[in-house]
Amino acid sequence: HERYTGGGDPRYCTAIFGILTPDPETGRVAVSLASGGHPPALVIRGDGGTDFLPTPGGLLVGVLPEASFTPATTTLGPGDTLLLYTDGLTEARTGPDRGELYGDRALLDFVAGHAGASPRGMVEALTGLLEILGEGVDDDTALLAVGVPRTPSSPRPATDHGR
Repeated sequence: HERYTGGGDPRYCTAIFGILTPDPETGRVAVSLASGGHPPALVIRGDGGTDFLPTPGGLLVGVLPEASFTPATTTLGPGDTLLLYTDGLTEARTGPDRGELYGDRALLDFVAGHAGASPRGMVEALTGLLEILGEGVDDDTALLAVGVPRTPSSPRPATDHGR
């Protein structure tokens, strides 16, 4: 989770919750995610396809006492990776005067350029990107990559997290 610090009020935070259900026979993993104001997950397919997994309707956790959260689902196949990240990455300041945000499109393009990397390789590439962005990153950042092995011999998804 990432604490929402607008106005210094610690009662709200963003969060994302997921359930991964591996199928040992097919090597595929069913994913169900619900978000509370968190950026959408990225799905990187083993064949190089990359897209966001929108998690609609997720309000900041703590804003409403009876908030509802709608799950988003997908299935990961062998070689696929699911990437979770905080908005410290997409809201990093770029450009000569740090007047632009890095943004979702730039992140999608960056990740697509590293499709085929292992979860560890994806986190290492993104950690390198954060170092390049340097002082433009003025919010906390967290990364979590979950991958399905290319060979279905292991039913447990591989994970790696960073910064």
